Amino acid sequence: MKISVELTLTPIQDDYEPIIINFIKAMRNSGLTVLENPLSTQVYGEYDRVMQILKDEVEVAFEAMDRGLLHMKLVKSDRSDYEPHF
Repeated sequence: MKISVELTLTPIQDDYEPIIINFIKAMRNSGLTVLENPLSTQVYGEYDRVMQILKDEVEVAFEAMDRGLLHMKLVKSDRSDYEPHF
């Protein structure tokens, strides 16, 4: 099953940028379809593969920070080709 996931990683500490950059680079290098904007990163792919990559990379990101949040939205479909019609 194909899924779309929107992610917003928010380390709660002063030196937050390297953690976010490393997380996004890991998503880019994962082989998944990845789209980015200033507020979030979207990843698209097969459910099992996406969730395994997220499990591994979220753990790495969480271990690199003192405190933080990860906001995640899951959609059951591949929305990578979405374009607004207005």
